[in-house]
Amino acid sequence: MTFGSSLTPAQLESRIDEGVLVIDVRSAGEYAQGHVPGAVNIPLDSVQELLPELRQAADRRGLAVVCAAGPRSQTACAQLARAGVEALSLDGGTSAWSAAGRPVSTSAEPGGRQVWAMDRQVRFTAGALVLSGLALGLRAPRARLLSAAIASGLIYSAVSGTCGMAALLGRLPFNQAPPTTLDAAREALRG
Repeated sequence: MTFGSSLTPAQLESRIDEGVLVIDVRSAGEYAQGHVPGAVNIPLDSVQELLPELRQAADRRGLAVVCAAGPRSQTACAQLARAGVEALSLDGGTSAWSAAGRPVSTSAEPGGRQVWAMDRQVRFTAGALVLSGLALGLRAPRARLLSAAIASGLIYSAVSGTCGMAALLGRLPFNQAPPTTLDAAREALRG
């Protein structure tokens, strides 16, 4: 395996058959809604915390990292590469996996909560902020700058493949992994 490489769904399926461990770096809610069968959920902001366990798992089995569409898994692979851990990213994420006709597993979200997928949260928040900026702009024209700032952020997100709003939303309490998620991840990484 090489640093920064990506896999197609067919290549990942082959690697899974060879024993590679799949790490899903989406939020616990996104993971519960559908993931690559056998994937271990380690939200992106917890990768550094579980670095020792990830290093050991990579040495034993190899790692493949997935997210919804690819950018978060590429970010995780870059973090791992900086720490000397080899990992591959699924090009197109679980969206590409599903589109290729591969099976998807679902799981009950701890506490029975239903959390929207991050892209849906971003679209809702961006839309609400743009509308707010436009509505407030009727009374205070400078408020329209909020809409312009959100539009600029969305353009930057598309060009760079990163999303600052998703990073901020990921820090909200309902997007945080419950402690049991990380405990289960530690156990899976040791096994």
